[in-house]
Amino acid sequence: MLQHHEDHLPKYRVRPRFQVFTISNPQELSDKIKVSLEQKDAPCKGKVTTFNYATLYLPFKDQHYWSPQLSLTFEKKDDGCLLRGLYGPRPAVWTMFVFFYCILGFAVLVTTIVGLSYVMLDLPAPMLWLIPLLVLAFLSLYIVAYLGQKKGHDQMLVLHNFLEDAIGLEIVDQE
Repeated sequence: MLQHHEDHLPKYRVRPRFQVFTISNPQELSDKIKVSLEQKDAPCKGKVTTFNYATLYLPFKDQHYWSPQLSLTFEKKDDGCLLRGLYGPRPAVWTMFVFFYCILGFAVLVTTIVGLSYVMLDLPAPMLWLIPLLVLAFLSLYIVAYLGQKKGHDQMLVLHNFLEDAIGLEIVDQE
């Protein structure tokens, strides 16, 4: 069993990622992960596809709103395999945040265009006061996402340690 060190994982970064080169081929890595997922006491669940892709996540009973998942890709190279990992929120959470960011961005754009049009016509443009409020809402949303990621860090560590045990490598953040 590998000794796990938390200090090499990124603490709080938007969608942390890593990559590691191994002499194993993609099929061997996929098989190792499948075998580990099938263990009775496996701390993670997941799906491994035949297209050199895998997703690891925590069992439903252990998940909360901010629980992360780990997406893996296996890229065949001449002398081995490049394993890439991306930690992120579940797709529903990610989609919700992207939606809110887009709505806020669109609102800033429309408010700016209309407000500056009023200014160019020498008319009062009180709607320009909405821009700082929308920027504040944007920053608030970012802080909420940051705090959510902080809450899910321990679970990210569980996923990371499971992967290291499954493939038999220590993975150090390289990006």
